[in-house]
Amino acid sequence: MISKLEFFIALARTRHFGRAAEESGVTQPTLSAGIRQLEDQLGVLLVQRGSRFQGLTPEGERVLIWARKIVADTRALRDEMREVRSGLSGHLRLAVIPTALAFTPKITEVFKKRHPDVTFSIRSATSDQILELIENFEVDAGLTYLEGEPVGRVQTVPLYRERYYMLVAREHPLASRARVTWAEAAAADLCLLTTDMQNRRIIDRHFEEVGTQPSARMESNSIVVLFSHVLSGEWATILPAGMIEAFGYQNKVRAIELDRPESGHLVGVVTAPRDPATPLVRALLGAAKTIADKQQLAIS
Repeated sequence: MISKLEFFIALARTRHFGRAAEESGVTQPTLSAGIRQLEDQLGVLLVQRGSRFQGLTPEGERVLIWARKIVADTRALRDEMREVRSGLSGHLRLAVIPTALAFTPKITEVFKKRHPDVTFSIRSATSDQILELIENFEVDAGLTYLEGEPVGRVQTVPLYRERYYMLVAREHPLASRARVTWAEAAAADLCLLTTDMQNRRIIDRHFEEVGTQPSARMESNSIVVLFSHVLSGEWATILPAGMIEAFGYQNKVRAIELDRPESGHLVGVVTAPRDPATPLVRALLGAAKTIADKQQLAIS
């Protein structure tokens, strides 16, 4: 039953029989047969079939919710017993907002020292996507904003405050300035994250506070794209200053303070409020608390 539920979850996620089979490590006929057997066991049709995948039936949508919970609990049980036998191991899945990706080595470094047999997968996602991935048991935890917008029903550990600077190339006309106003930044040729990113919505609110709107000449959901444009010398962006060090651009890019310094925006780890938590999540929360203590984070 568990393997059939896993087949069904993979099909719902990929929406393609071939890709679902490849992801599950089986042949397409094996996957299709497993899902048909699951339908027979449950007595309902789960998948709308044609020459290709056409979607889930209403019954299939309801079964998907249960399937995710059952498979997640089964994985948690296996992890618990594996930890009892031989210590913590397994695979930890994280989803991270783009501006926090540079912070993830701090987490994985602490985690790896404590639990060297654990492997990781880290994906970039918006704050909304992270909550959805956690709810659907597709990731174990996220690194995202903890305030400003609803974070849903999750367990949180604050890590740091994200503060924004105007980033420009060394030859940019504003590069010699120690500080610029938000109004001046709005008039520059800016490349910014797309509006589906909470970081962009936060920045837009700061512009609105001073009665202006940014001149977003280019938008992207990739920070690499933003930096590549900044390095050309013609563009500027607004991001946390720590991104410069993370990308190794200390000698090529300057971080200019924006006026009206603020307390910053709180970023931290979020996980599903499961009790008991899985061994991997318990270990992650412990690592996150260690990092927060070292940084002496002031929560206000």
